[in-house]
Amino acid sequence: MTRLLRRIGGWPVAVKVPLVVAILMVAISVVFSNQILVRLSQTQQRHLEQLASAYLDGMSSSLVPYVLRDDIWEIFDQLDRSRERYAGLSAVYTIVAGLDGTILAASDPHRFPSQAQVPRTLTDRFMAAGDLALAEDEGLAFVRRTLSYQDRSVGAIYAEIDIHALLAERRQVLLTLIATNAALTLVFAGFGYLAVRRMVRPIDILAAHLERGRGGRIEPVPLTGIGSKHSEFGRLFRRYNALVRALSERETLAARLAEEEKMGSLGRLASGMAHEINNPLGGMFNAIDTMERHSDDPLVRHSSLQILKRGLVGIRDVVRATLFTYKASGETTRLRARDLDDLRVLIQPEVGRRRLALEWRNELPDELALAAGPVRQAVLNLLLNACAASPVGGQVNMEAAVDNGTLVIEVADQGPGIPPEAANILNAADVDPSPPKHGTGLGAWMVNRLISELGGAVQATQLPAGGTLIRLTVSAKQNVGLRHVA
Repeated sequence: MTRLLRRIGGWPVAVKVPLVVAILMVAISVVFSNQILVRLSQTQQRHLEQLASAYLDGMSSSLVPYVLRDDIWEIFDQLDRSRERYAGLSAVYTIVAGLDGTILAASDPHRFPSQAQVPRTLTDRFMAAGDLALAEDEGLAFVRRTLSYQDRSVGAIYAEIDIHALLAERRQVLLTLIATNAALTLVFAGFGYLAVRRMVRPIDILAAHLERGRGGRIEPVPLTGIGSKHSEFGRLFRRYNALVRALSERETLAARLAEEEKMGSLGRLASGMAHEINNPLGGMFNAIDTMERHSDDPLVRHSSLQILKRGLVGIRDVVRATLFTYKASGETTRLRARDLDDLRVLIQPEVGRRRLALEWRNELPDELALAAGPVRQAVLNLLLNACAASPVGGQVNMEAAVDNGTLVIEVADQGPGIPPEAANILNAADVDPSPPKHGTGLGAWMVNRLISELGGAVQATQLPAGGTLIRLTVSAKQNVGLRHVA
């Protein structure tokens, strides 16, 4: 039963509502049909009683004198006359008996001969039913009337009446009720199905838009599909469209803030990168001058070429790392160990400017099933903040490894500690879809959002000796085709 109810619960509303309507119609029709049949049966019985009473009254008034004189032939004559007079009653037979139960005369003398006793099967029918007994299974009714003279009983009249016509009328009424109720049930069920389908059509439209939104951008419901703006669904669709617009604006804002954060990080690196490029450029120009002055010396030429090569390699590494981090691309690449090593090149100017000791331990495999862009951007943001927070001459640690299928990256500094507002943003299990209203905490919000988009988590803790440790954990067994805000 429970399984059946669960299965029915999964049916569409357009089916369940007409089914309920049909069940209610059947229940109502059964109740009303029963009431009608009961009233019809009572009416038929009352009419039968009235007709039988009129028949017996007429018979008793004409038979009493002959019963008193035991004039059997006159009694037979009265029975013959009554058969024609009360033909509509459909009497099967009529018996006139004396006070002692002896049959004086009967309309069917062969079956009920004179001087015989009234059959016990006939008299027993009136023991509990009074003077009218119905045998509907046989299609018969039995009536009895006591013959009285001056308040003294002198005999009785018994009659059997055929009521097949009444029962046939009752069956005809029943069949008519069944046919009418079945037709009405089908009509109302069909009307209910069409009405419910029409009513739930807006829900189907909304469900289709939500389903399409699972695989991409959520689209608003067209104005032509929302119906009257004053209806319940009209108000629902307008609110849904407002929600879609708000989500679109929020996504656009988040993407713009992500780009601004990236550009802000790039600005912080610009001066150091210029220094990193200018140094090898200066050495390269010196090597070129030396080659121009001592081009005949093979030793000088070889040494100058080595300086040029090292300078070009250094410039290439800085430019490649920068382009990979800040280049706008729709492609998603897998995370590799050198993707994090590139960040070491990018933060080297900050490390050198503040004379920091950089402890770098990268134990990542050649490739992980993770999107490289979000991880690089989050780690670069943490490294820059760690360099800015650490005192001059301090130390910044970066460790990356895979532990039981989980990517673990830790960035530690020796600064005064992370502000509580930023720590709360980083440690939040559910990332607020909207960025912080104030400028503080935007970087922490971006880091948490980037890692959360990958299905990971961020944890910021204060170190006992001072400083902050930020740990990023992301499952390395997922698909690289993840969506992120960058």
